[in-house]
Amino acid sequence: MLRPIPLSRLVLSVVASLAWLASATLLATEPDRDRCVVLISVDGLAGYYFDDPRAQMPTIRELAKNGAWSDEMTCSFPTVTWPNHTTLVTGAHPARHGVLGNNFLDRETAKPVGLIVDPVFDKDEIVRVPTIYDAAHQAGLATAGVLWPATRNAKSFDWSVPDMGEDNWARYGTPSWLEELRQAGIPVDSHAAWCKDKVCGVMRDWLYSRMADHVLMVHAPNLLLVHLIELDHTQHTFGPKTPEAYWAVNQADTRVRDIVESVRKSKHADKTTIIVTSDHGFRPIAKDIRPNVLFRTQKLADAAPDARPVVKSVAQGGGCMVYILDPAKQAELLPKLRDVLAKVEGVTAVVEPKDFEKFGVAAPEQDPHAPDVWLSAESGYCFTDSAEGEDLVVPRPAPGGTHGYLPNHPDLYGTFVISGYGVAPAKDLGPIRNIDVAPTMAELLKVKLPTAEGTVLKAALAP
Repeated sequence: MLRPIPLSRLVLSVVASLAWLASATLLATEPDRDRCVVLISVDGLAGYYFDDPRAQMPTIRELAKNGAWSDEMTCSFPTVTWPNHTTLVTGAHPARHGVLGNNFLDRETAKPVGLIVDPVFDKDEIVRVPTIYDAAHQAGLATAGVLWPATRNAKSFDWSVPDMGEDNWARYGTPSWLEELRQAGIPVDSHAAWCKDKVCGVMRDWLYSRMADHVLMVHAPNLLLVHLIELDHTQHTFGPKTPEAYWAVNQADTRVRDIVESVRKSKHADKTTIIVTSDHGFRPIAKDIRPNVLFRTQKLADAAPDARPVVKSVAQGGGCMVYILDPAKQAELLPKLRDVLAKVEGVTAVVEPKDFEKFGVAAPEQDPHAPDVWLSAESGYCFTDSAEGEDLVVPRPAPGGTHGYLPNHPDLYGTFVISGYGVAPAKDLGPIRNIDVAPTMAELLKVKLPTAEGTVLKAALAP
């Protein structure tokens, strides 16, 4: 069931949109309708793969050789998929754009609300600031998106299918484009079944690259966003830097190659800029931390008579949201939580509200979906929502991998490669921020994105 969005979030969204429209009217320059930017996100492509000889990605490295790159891109906290993909297209931190995690806790029901895999919200209900595809559309440019997170029912795409799992694209994709794809023999109606089968990630990425090829050949958009997923899935199952992970890196590179070849045949081939980036890095994991077991067994927060918890956590992989659901106990519980959680095996950071701004995350007074405390684990550990049993930290049934940790460790750095029209060749950009990607795309398309918090990567662009 679609949950109502709190009035405070709606007001913030409306104010931001009105400010953007006013700025766009005053500042817009004539966009370049003969050019194209293609943004490809390889989910989970950690920066450390870039120079790893075991990672076979000749296409991505060739793009870097002919363009600019960084294997030190700082991502947003938590380093999970939906907040970071939203940062990539808004140039804003989660506190500003509003997508705070892959899920969050509803303070009224005390139940988690999932944004991933099948979202319950439309884009305009959760993304509070304009995106690059909004700016491009506002300027009269053609836009397309393939599996981009937080884009359900996004009005600024001419052709799109949102990031969804089992739900059928027929409900939320562009109907005319889906019919064109069917007529072209591209199996879009198999997507829902492929999402249910974990071994079909390779087929899904192949499908997304075929869809990208079709929209480039038939419609020639000025902006195309593509999200590739199999590398992330493989690393969750087997861990990073494993034989399986290196295989998946090569598979992702093959899909990037397919899209690059499509670009070279497209209408805007000579004026296309290709960006290959990622949303986060990856760490290996062997143990689970279960804060909800602590809250239950240590009576840190007794349950109310209706069994509603007073404190509850929601896991974000290597990060974790902790909510104090009784405002009357907040002042009492906050220091107690800080002290107790800091002593938990595997916990390396307890981030209090006074430090939220430093990490670009929202406080509860800014956003009711925001937690009261953030946690981050050390490598080898991840958080879960389980409250079962007596053990706070337990071995995992099998090793794997995850992300979500604080973004300031090289393990969590993302990859950024930009190549093609308007790009300086053979340029190592050094450390960059993911909030700089959207302003750079806006500069290339000659559109304005005044709500972005990042800056244009001028060192990457040709003089």
